[in-house]
Amino acid sequence: MDAGDRVSLRYRDDDAQQHEGAHQVRLSLEALGTHLAQTLLPIYLVSGDEPLLVGEAGDAIRARARIAGFAERQVFFIERSAAVWEQISQEAQALSLFASSRVVEIRMPGGKPGTAGATALKRLFEAARSDLLVLIITGELDRDAQGADWVYAAQQRGAWLPIRTVERSRLPQWLQSRFAAQGLKATDQAITLLAERSEGNLLAARQEIDKLALLLPPGATVSVAEVEASSADSARFDVFQLTDAIRSADPARALRVLSGLSAEGSEPPLLLWALSRELKGMQQRAGAASRIAPARLIARAARADRMAKGLSIGDAWDELALLVVEMTGKRTLPLVRTGVEP
Repeated sequence: MDAGDRVSLRYRDDDAQQHEGAHQVRLSLEALGTHLAQTLLPIYLVSGDEPLLVGEAGDAIRARARIAGFAERQVFFIERSAAVWEQISQEAQALSLFASSRVVEIRMPGGKPGTAGATALKRLFEAARSDLLVLIITGELDRDAQGADWVYAAQQRGAWLPIRTVERSRLPQWLQSRFAAQGLKATDQAITLLAERSEGNLLAARQEIDKLALLLPPGATVSVAEVEASSADSARFDVFQLTDAIRSADPARALRVLSGLSAEGSEPPLLLWALSRELKGMQQRAGAASRIAPARLIARAARADRMAKGLSIGDAWDELALLVVEMTGKRTLPLVRTGVEP
């Protein structure tokens, strides 16, 4: 784990106070290296939807476990079958007095083990000791999952590390810390360009920084020209970023996000669903009257829908582009009847 991603230990506040008589420990993504240098807990729960940061946190915990003498590692990928949980319990109980210390790693993308899984996990947590370390890696835990008994049980003897996605506003700072960890500096313009090209794809950003570190001498300052020459556009977007751009009245970003969604293979009906919800919200929010008339926007959305279904002549993506720009408050081409329904 790089210096910019160290994780510090802190205790939870009102949302996670003492549960059944035991304090609940949560790790925050600030100084994991410092924490692991001081202690190694028997249980770690790492959750999040950012693969790079989740992977690096897991790597740091495994590396510390190896130093502590945990020579073996067993990895279980959780599916729907209850047999997997039985196998996990059996493996934990099968440790002999002469067995080497081992890490039992459970990868559970959904974060919801079910009744049988939760019971098995709590048994496993009870078995965790100096020669058995439990590492659980999941996707982001929703509110219900965060309050589950097995999550509290994990924190009674270990810790939970919830990893948040790096928001767009924090991405430049994150990139600067990554450059610094590689012994490089970067101009503000270079950071802005790399942030634009790697938004939503931290792995691509890390690869570009690692590549620049190989090409440039230590202490060098990365320029826009070097980022342009080295990197491709690897940004990834979702429909929520599209509606955020609309709410921010930012037509340039809305078009960029729309273009990215098209390149990633998103389907127009999904976008129209999200935009229709946003249209309803616009009608309800204060200040909506200052934008383009809702009836005009609804008509554009209907045209895009007909084009996507082949019921009207025209390109649905072109119509979607006009729609999102007008939803930001900028009038585009006249709304005229085009195409003939077959």
